[in-house]
Amino acid sequence: MKFSESDATLYCTGCHDETLHHIRYLNGNIYSIECAICHRKNDRDINPVRELYKEVYKRVTSKPSRMTHEYKEDHNKFIVQLPKRVLSKPYRIKKYVSETKEAFKKLKDE
Repeated sequence: MKFSESDATLYCTGCHDETLHHIRYLNGNIYSIECAICHRKNDRDINPVRELYKEVYKRVTSKPSRMTHEYKEDHNKFIVQLPKRVLSKPYRIKKYVSETKEAFKKLKDE
């Protein structure tokens, strides 16, 4: 799960002018928008737990077809890279869990 932030100039209905807004994203979807001047905030009804479930479900269900596609595309490359991928999987899972915990912490602090 990825949590990212950016700033953009948008029209504010509270200020009635184009002002700087702070935009927060959860998995590439807009989670909230806040005006930097009047601090008017527009939250979207996104359930972070549901987003996590959808992301994990999609990854797990698509894994067999992705592996099959890679195998058929280049058999030798697949065989050579498989041991490296298997050995690095615990690290990748640890990194994913840390990113997810950090995203949940940022959402909780809001």
